[in-house]
Amino acid sequence: QVQLVESGGRLVQAGGSLRLSCAASGRTFTTYSMGWFRQAPGNEREFVAAISWSGGITTYADSVKGRFTISRDNAKNTVYLQMNSLKPEHTAVYYCAAAMRNKGLRLKKGEQYDYWGQGTQITVSS
Repeated sequence: QVQLVESGGRLVQAGGSLRLSCAASGRTFTTYSMGWFRQAPGNEREFVAAISWSGGITTYADSVKGRFTISRDNAKNTVYLQMNSLKPEHTAVYYCAAAMRNKGLRLKKGEQYDYWGQGTQITVSS
């Protein structure tokens, strides 16, 4: 199995940028496709972005396309989420998740993921 620890969340002003990191430990990192999800107060958890085990294929929620970028560094066992031009509606707890790579590509459903981090809070002030 794999353990996931997110970091990088904080309070930021609208229009600012943040980069979240998710460090993985345990099983070989390239065993997993990775994803980012978020959950705002009172809302259901929603998909943000996903990346294949090699990093060669990425997919995004329509709401973040062109604004957020997912990437991974397999040598560092870390997946990133670069978020630009942040808005107050981006305020949420952001979670990274890992899915066994044999589940396929472009995984957008939370139930497709096997492991989850504890989340990191992002608050965007107006």
